[in-house]
Amino acid sequence: MGYKTYTCPIAKSCGGCETLAVPYPLQLKRKQQQIRELFGDLLGDATDELVAPIVGMKTPVAYRNKAATPFAPGPRGSIRSGFFAKGTHRIVKCPACLVEDPRCRRVLNSFARTAELCHVSAYDEDKGRGLLRHAVVRAGWKTDELLLTIVANGERLPRERELVGRVLKHAHDVTAIALNTNVRKTNAILGPTSRPLYGGGVMHDELLGVTFEIGPTSFYQTNPAQTEVLYRLAIEGAQLERGMRVLDAYCGIGTIGMCAAAQVSGLQVVGVEVGKGAVADAKRNARANGLSKRCQFICADATAYMHDAAARGEHFDVVIMDPPRAGSTPEFLHGVQALAPQRVVYVSCNATTQRRDLEQLFAGGYRLERLTPVDMFPHTKHVETVCLLTHK
Repeated sequence: MGYKTYTCPIAKSCGGCETLAVPYPLQLKRKQQQIRELFGDLLGDATDELVAPIVGMKTPVAYRNKAATPFAPGPRGSIRSGFFAKGTHRIVKCPACLVEDPRCRRVLNSFARTAELCHVSAYDEDKGRGLLRHAVVRAGWKTDELLLTIVANGERLPRERELVGRVLKHAHDVTAIALNTNVRKTNAILGPTSRPLYGGGVMHDELLGVTFEIGPTSFYQTNPAQTEVLYRLAIEGAQLERGMRVLDAYCGIGTIGMCAAAQVSGLQVVGVEVGKGAVADAKRNARANGLSKRCQFICADATAYMHDAAARGEHFDVVIMDPPRAGSTPEFLHGVQALAPQRVVYVSCNATTQRRDLEQLFAGGYRLERLTPVDMFPHTKHVETVCLLTHK
């Protein structure tokens, strides 16, 4: 029996779904082999035992609940939108995207037409002139809410009230609108400040029974369905019990720590994050879910916090770490070792840097119990992993 394959008319121009032509079961097989080969020399003969089968998606389409478009000036005041062709500022038109929630691209394309009607100028990346830079849509997975964030080269839009009214008239899915200001010459989509234009400028979604308020700059996983898979693996692997203390390092808006607290009664969670806005979001979400008494969030550098906590004699049973793509640092890992938790759960979006970090944790007295690959982004070469480590 042949495998189902997927096609997209702009796949070559966009370049985002680089393995789209490969049948999905074969994509999973290749990712599994990629992880086995990467960790094989570290794990040796135990590789088959320690690397679990990859967890893929049943239907690997429409999984991205976040989508974005750049804008560029077109002829006679029109606005181009879609995707930047790989490695260029040339925009490829995108009527629909195979891997996005269908609501997202409809709203993005509708907004581009609405902005034209309101005579809002598009930003020219090469000249650094114009107003509209990007638009970003987040769609709820467990909710019907949808946040449209307009990214502008300025703090205000012309005819704002009219623009908002037209958006709501033509894009009925939109429940909130925010304006984000980005005046820097940068490839980053979002700037540091946002303000609401409609609906409070936020949306809500749910993971493992916990509701999260998500703003324009909040970090929230793009594929919520597989995020639940990832979090379940982390929570179950940590073998959490009532009365345990968990440190959630790199906690962001507190998603994994609060999901763990909601799953395990009596669990105490301390989340540490350097971003002030993320910590404020985490505290607000904890209050909204009735978890404030068991989930404490601290704005601090996680490395410094762990070293200080160890010096104070604080005890944590489990450390959960979910670092950025660059991985962790030797100083951070020394902090984990200083705390000496019985278990470490290492969630990674970059298996190469995770493998590097495991070497230091192994040298510090930890051993790998299980490594599980998770396919967060089908049709790409990207794979995430969850590692459970225990102290010898």
